[in-house]
Amino acid sequence: MTWGLSATILAPAADILRFAAYHIEQGAHRLYIYLDDDNQAVCPPLKQHPKVRVQICDTAHWKRLCGQRPVKHQVRQTMNATHAYDRRAEVDWLIHMDADEFLVADRSISKHLEGLNSTQPHARARPMELLGGSETAFKAFLPPGPSRAKTVRATYPTFGPYLTGGFLSHVAGKLFVRTGLPDIQIRIHNAFQAGQILPNPVELPEIALAHCHAKSWEAWRNTYAYRLEKGSYRAELKPAMAAESGGITLHEVFNHLEASEGEDGLRAFYDEVIGDSPDMRARLQAHGLLREVDLNLDTLMAKHFPDAAV
Repeated sequence: MTWGLSATILAPAADILRFAAYHIEQGAHRLYIYLDDDNQAVCPPLKQHPKVRVQICDTAHWKRLCGQRPVKHQVRQTMNATHAYDRRAEVDWLIHMDADEFLVADRSISKHLEGLNSTQPHARARPMELLGGSETAFKAFLPPGPSRAKTVRATYPTFGPYLTGGFLSHVAGKLFVRTGLPDIQIRIHNAFQAGQILPNPVELPEIALAHCHAKSWEAWRNTYAYRLEKGSYRAELKPAMAAESGGITLHEVFNHLEASEGEDGLRAFYDEVIGDSPDMRARLQAHGLLREVDLNLDTLMAKHFPDAAV
């Protein structure tokens, strides 16, 4: 049972190679890497690896797909993911991921996929979220249920009501989709067939999507404005709690913090929700939500791309 991934990436060359090397080590049979810019430094080592297929997303690429380059990066991601799915199938399963996401499993990912019913079209891997300032500590996914809101409020006493499952980033995770199905369109967190969402994906509880959403205070602060305007904190996203129950979006939370407390307010949010600290680890540990995983990215990059000059 073979699997592969597609990713549309705008990142430094070393980050791209770490992402690719990690998943080659995890057993990916094919990596379809779409470079959102003309990253000349990373093209040669990627192209030389037999498991990697590289596409530079230049004017010619977008003309073939849709006429011109979509403005929103989310649209570029989904179009490239669908393009990868529509290629001649080289794997049994394909998952669309971002370059800051890493599949973590207790055993071979192929073995997990082999255990699925042969008629199952898709399966979902849920995320865990990196603590900012750590390379190994993650907060675990908290499944929906009657106790989720109570646990989130206890773990994040100030900002918990505005967080879905205690996560700053997505809780939906990403989908493995069985290849060879007709009329499939891949979205960031879902898949559609003939214009209708594929329902009821099976959960893969033993595969986690390690999401390095905020590696440090500086890294988070540097991406904050973009995410607030165009990314995962943008205004149109739904709040964690229904508006009629008093819920407001993260976009509104951040705007309020900036207006009332400025930089101190953003830092307080980071420290309670994202940043690694003994207090944060104790709060997570109290609810069984602390995970320790060493992704070993630099070592794996050196192993799989030993001659890359990045």
